[in-house]
Amino acid sequence: MLLASFRSNFPCAVQGTVFCQRKQLTHGCTNQKSKDYIVQDRCMLQHSEKALRRTLFLSVLVSAGVFPTLSSYGKTKSKNPYDEKRLLQQNRRIQKENNAPEDFPNFVREGFQVKVVSSDNYIKSDSGLIYRDFVVGQGDCPKDGQQVTFHYIGYNESGRRIDSTYLQGTPAKIRMGTKGLVPGFEEGIRDMRPGGKRRIIIPPELGPPVGPSTFFSSKQFEVFDVELLSVQNCERRTIAFYSDVVCN
Repeated sequence: MLLASFRSNFPCAVQGTVFCQRKQLTHGCTNQKSKDYIVQDRCMLQHSEKALRRTLFLSVLVSAGVFPTLSSYGKTKSKNPYDEKRLLQQNRRIQKENNAPEDFPNFVREGFQVKVVSSDNYIKSDSGLIYRDFVVGQGDCPKDGQQVTFHYIGYNESGRRIDSTYLQGTPAKIRMGTKGLVPGFEEGIRDMRPGGKRRIIIPPELGPPVGPSTFFSSKQFEVFDVELLSVQNCERRTIAFYSDVVCN
């Protein structure tokens, strides 16, 4: 009887369930004003828990494939379209159209990276220069101060001919060690012998300068077929006030 009387007089003190509607807690409760804030906090907490459960439930449904995801959230990193085999076939077709010589190297580009694909007949030096000897030649290799006479044909990466001394009808002549040649070109003929024929693949870091006044408009690999004709000693000759270098 005492407990029943207590419950009838103070229903809010023994109520075991928290209600979210404030009007249900204002009738028959003592100290109701002081407890409103506590009940409101509890109501907000219950509402937040329900929202969290709903969010987690939807997340599970989406991840399980029940609901389709939005396109903006369903984006994943696309597969790299880079297909080396396809690019090699495409490059060979272009080289064939440009009448590139036999066993011409292939250049596969992916962004700023370039992969040189060539046969096992090519040799790569520590500097990055790549070359192949077709004819080794005989005699001594050229030294600084000596004059070399040679023919050459220059190609770009697609196998297109960009220059040729054969077409000009006159071989090129230059003294070694005077920085008159492209760095990669001079390195490529330095260990050649007279009569030798070599293909030189020059990387951009050893290549020629670029610009409108040159054959080269961008940083690319360049290919040269070189035929070393002769190596001559040079000496300076002075007559009165005239001085020149004679090579023979």
